[in-house]
Amino acid sequence: MTENEIVTTFEEFRQEVLASAAANRDFERIEFLSAFGRELEACDEIEELNPCTSPNVRGVQIDGYGFNSDEGLDLFVADFEHRDTLETISRSEVATLVKRLTSFFSKALDGELHRTLEETSEVYAVARAVHERGKQLGRVRLYVLSERQLSDRYETIDVAQGSGATPVALHVWDMGRLHRMRSSRNQKEPIEIDVAALAGETLACLPAHLESDVYRSYLLAVPGRVLADLYARYGARLLEQNVRAFLQATNKANRGIRQTILDDPGMFFAYNNGVTATASAVEVLATDGVDRISRITDLQIVNGGQTTASLFHARRRDKADLSKVFVQMKLTVIDESRFEDVVPKISQFANTQNTVNAADFFANHPFHVRMETFSRRLWARPANGDGAETLWYYERIRGQYAEEQSKLDARGKRLFLQQNPKSQLLRKTDLAKYENLWDDDPVQVNLGAQKNFALYAVRIGEAWKAGNTAFDEDYFRRVVIRAIIFRESEKLVSAQPWYEGGYRANIVNYAIALISRALESEGLELDVARLWQHQACPRSLSAVITDVSALVNSELTGPNRGQSNISEWAKRPKCWETILVNLPKARQLVRHRSADWTRSLSRA
Repeated sequence: MTENEIVTTFEEFRQEVLASAAANRDFERIEFLSAFGRELEACDEIEELNPCTSPNVRGVQIDGYGFNSDEGLDLFVADFEHRDTLETISRSEVATLVKRLTSFFSKALDGELHRTLEETSEVYAVARAVHERGKQLGRVRLYVLSERQLSDRYETIDVAQGSGATPVALHVWDMGRLHRMRSSRNQKEPIEIDVAALAGETLACLPAHLESDVYRSYLLAVPGRVLADLYARYGARLLEQNVRAFLQATNKANRGIRQTILDDPGMFFAYNNGVTATASAVEVLATDGVDRISRITDLQIVNGGQTTASLFHARRRDKADLSKVFVQMKLTVIDESRFEDVVPKISQFANTQNTVNAADFFANHPFHVRMETFSRRLWARPANGDGAETLWYYERIRGQYAEEQSKLDARGKRLFLQQNPKSQLLRKTDLAKYENLWDDDPVQVNLGAQKNFALYAVRIGEAWKAGNTAFDEDYFRRVVIRAIIFRESEKLVSAQPWYEGGYRANIVNYAIALISRALESEGLELDVARLWQHQACPRSLSAVITDVSALVNSELTGPNRGQSNISEWAKRPKCWETILVNLPKARQLVRHRSADWTRSLSRA
C-alpha cells in the first residue's frame, strides 16, 4: 500500500461525498457519515449508521449511532473538516475524539444527559435509549471515522471491560484503513486473530487433510469463552454473510444450546455439533511434537453461528460460567484463488439441516448470474436524451466493480466508467432493498441491509426453485426502475422544507412502500417499458413522492409514535400500521397523478 494509493482513495471518497451532498442537497458532514456508513455496512462491519446532530454540551460529541440485532450499540464520531488534501491525524487527536464520544456514552448511561436536551431532537432519543437499555446492552463499539490518515496504525482496542461490565471496543477508520478494505478480496477487512493473546495460549490442533493445493483442514477443541469473546468483539461480522439468516429467530436449537451451557456445561462438547469455519491463512507451531495454532487470518464461521451467539448471550444474560465449555471446530484454510468457489460449498453442505438454506443464495447462485448477464447487455438511454447509452452494473460478487477497473489501463478505465457509471452500480443488498420495499415489507428493510437481504434470499430462493421464468429481462428492468425511483426519492426528501436532516432512510422506505400499496389498491403497477425508455422519474411521480413523503414524515415523527427513538420505532410492525392510516390519501394522489408512469394490472 503506497502513499499515492491512499491519496487516490481519499480523493475518490471526497468526490463521492461532494457529489452525493450536491445531489441530495444535504450537508457534507451528513453525507460523509452516510458514505462511510455504506462502506462499513457493505463490508459487514456494522448493521447501520444513523447520522445525528451532536448536542451542544461541553466535552461531548456524537455524530451517529446504530442499535444492533444482538443487543449491541455502535456510536460514531466524525473527524471531518472539508479538507482538500490528505492530512495526518495523530494518536492524541484520536484520543480527544474518543474522550468526547466516551463522555456522551457515560453521561447518557447515567441518565443525566437526555434530561438536558430538547425532547424533539434525535440525540435526545439516542441518549434516552442508552440510559434505558444500559443494562441490556451486549456490547458497545466506539467508531472514529476520519477523512485523514493515521500517523500510526491502530488495532481494535478494548476501551473498558471489567467484570460483569458491558464490553466496549474502539475502532478507528481512517483513509488508509478504508483503502485496505476497498483493495482486499471481496472488499472486506479480514479478521486477524492472535490466538495466544485472545485465549491465553495457542490452541492444539489435529491436521485433517491430505496434500492439497486447494485447502488444509484442522480439528480443534476451542474454549467456549474464546468463541464468546470473539462474538463480543466482532459480532455478526464473524459469521459468513448467509449464515446470518439462521440467527433471526430463537428456536428449539438455540434453547437446547442454552440449556446445556447452564445445566451441563461439561457435556457441551459431546452434545453440540460444533462449529465449521474457514480462514485464508493460519500459523501453526510445533511444540513438543504437538501442532498448535497461533494466528488465524480472515476467520469466518460458516456453520455454528447459533452456537457462537448462544455462548455469548448465555454468559452475558445468564452469567453462565463457560470454563467447562469446549466446542469442536473444523477449520479449513482455503487458497485465496479458490475462495469464491469452495467456501459457498462448505457452507451449503454444512447447513443441510436447515429447511430453507440461504447458503443456496451465494454469489454463484443462478439468479445472481442471470442478473449479472442482463446488466452487461441491456443498454439504457441517457436520462436527458443526450450522450451515449450506459449499463446498470450488477455487482454479483462484492468488490467486483472495483476489481474490473483494477485490471484496466487508464484509457480502459475511462471507457469502463463511461459505460458503467458508479451512479448506476447495483449491489445485491440494493436489489433486495428495492424489491422488498415494493413488495410490501418496509419493516424488514428498516432492520438493516443484511437482515433484509437474508429475508430476500429465502424468498427468491424458494421462488427460483418453484420456477425461474419470471426472472427475465423485464424483471431486471423493473429492478432498475425501482432503483431510479428510490434514489430520486432520497433527493426529493432532502430538498423538502420540513426535512431537518434525520431519518431520511426511514421516510423514503415507508413512502415507497405506501406508494406501492396505493398502486396495488388502485389496480395499477409501474409501466416499466415506458419508464425504462426515459430512465428518470416523470414530474407527476416526483410530485406523488414528495406528497407521500410528507405524510410519512408527519406520522413517523409525530407525537403519537410508539417510541421516542424514531429509527427504532421504524423497525416495528406497529409503525407500518400507523403509516397505513394514510393509505386513502396516498390512493387519491396516485389515482390523479399516475397516468404517465403506470398501467393497469389487467394489462400485465
